[in-house]
Amino acid sequence: MKTSTLGLTNKMLIAGPCSAESYQQLREIAKGIAEFNINYFRAGVWKPRTRPSEFEGVGVEALNWLQEIRKEFSLKVCTEVANPNHVEQCLASGIDALWIGARTTTNPFSVQDIAEALKGEKIPIFIKNPLNPDLKLWIGAIERLKKAGIENICAIHRGFSLTDNGDYRQTPLWQIPIELKRIFPDLNIICDPSHIAGKSELVESLSQTAMNLGLDGLMIEVHHNPKEAKTDSKQQLSIEEFKSLLNSLIISKTEENILPEKINILRKEIDEIDNKLIELLSERMNVSNKIAQIKKESNISVLQMNRWNKLLFDRMEYAKTAGVSESFIKEIFELIHKESVKLQDEIIKIN
Repeated sequence: MKTSTLGLTNKMLIAGPCSAESYQQLREIAKGIAEFNINYFRAGVWKPRTRPSEFEGVGVEALNWLQEIRKEFSLKVCTEVANPNHVEQCLASGIDALWIGARTTTNPFSVQDIAEALKGEKIPIFIKNPLNPDLKLWIGAIERLKKAGIENICAIHRGFSLTDNGDYRQTPLWQIPIELKRIFPDLNIICDPSHIAGKSELVESLSQTAMNLGLDGLMIEVHHNPKEAKTDSKQQLSIEEFKSLLNSLIISKTEENILPEKINILRKEIDEIDNKLIELLSERMNVSNKIAQIKKESNISVLQMNRWNKLLFDRMEYAKTAGVSESFIKEIFELIHKESVKLQDEIIKIN
């Protein structure tokens, strides 16, 4: 079913500008999006920029603006905190929710300082994934907040910084939030498609993918005049674009108990195929072990680059004829080869 023009059905929705630039700016945006039943109006008060010459936020004065937005439009407001001083000033200003940014999540010392500053508080905390694809860091940040007694925690998937992010500002790596959900099944995880995209035209597609995967909501950057935004102007949606996105999204059902019986039958087929795959991989590793013994006896190095290049090329060519994604097969065989090299190395080391 499609969303109504009033927001996302049964999903969390956070929206607002990347940065609080002026009270008038916040008011224009809030006026334009208040009708969409957003859960929180977002705006960065302190902006951690790469270079100090860039706009780094207005600071404490913007907290007063957010208070006014809350009063006039009956919107809950949230902002980013990066240290205990930020936490203290937000709590004193009655901010409704806080988020910890990717740069901060990357540093366990900073997360610990924030966790200690929040002890005893009931305020909702959103935790963005770290910059690098390190699931343990993300889990660690969540655990530090939990240990401090914070119960209302939500994770935000905003993509990861790789050497090559392709068309995106940050690579989605959807498998990481999916694994986080497996580890914490009761944890709400929402998506920040704006930071993944880096370009406004990619936000809608990423938002739909997040909904298709059953994530619990979206945090979207919206500006009344994106071209004039002082930060991240390319990824912010106009108010009309935001409205269009909400009207276009299809929200998938997630309840397991409504699955058609046909899906359950097909899932059983997948289970059987997966078992066969595991058995075949076991056979392959056994052959690899035998090769390792011969290499050991003949004093031959584990890695044979010509053989590896040919193997990878042949498998990818075969993938074409089988109608399987070449990049997918490449990833699989790179993992298989990595494990094979590891096993052979261990055998050769044994005296």
